[in-house]
Amino acid sequence: MSSTARAGADRGAKEWTFLTNHAHVLLAIAREPTVRLRDVADAVGITERAAQAIVADLEAAGYLRRERVGRRNEYTVNPAGHFRHPAEADRRIGDLLALFTDSRITG
Repeated sequence: MSSTARAGADRGAKEWTFLTNHAHVLLAIAREPTVRLRDVADAVGITERAAQAIVADLEAAGYLRRERVGRRNEYTVNPAGHFRHPAEADRRIGDLLALFTDSRITG
C-alpha cells in the first residue's frame, strides 16, 4: 500500500479504486493470455470462484474468448469492445488495455 493510501486508511477513509475487479481481471488476461485463473485471482485479490464468474461475464459480453489448448485455457481479448457505461460507451476497451499493458492490443 502506498503511503498516500495508507494515510487515507489511517484517517478512517473508505478504501476504493478507480478500476473494478472486471477491469483488473481483463487486464491480467490481456497481459498474459495463458494465465491461470488462480493467478489472476491472487493478483486481483479475489477468490478463484469470483475470477471464474468475472471471466464468464466478460466472455458472455464478448470482451474475451476462451480456447482450450492442451491442459490450459488461452484467452483472446477483443479490444474493439465498447465500455458498458453510457458515459464511456463511445470508447473501446482497447484504449484502457493500451494504457495499462506493455503492448498495444489492436482489433
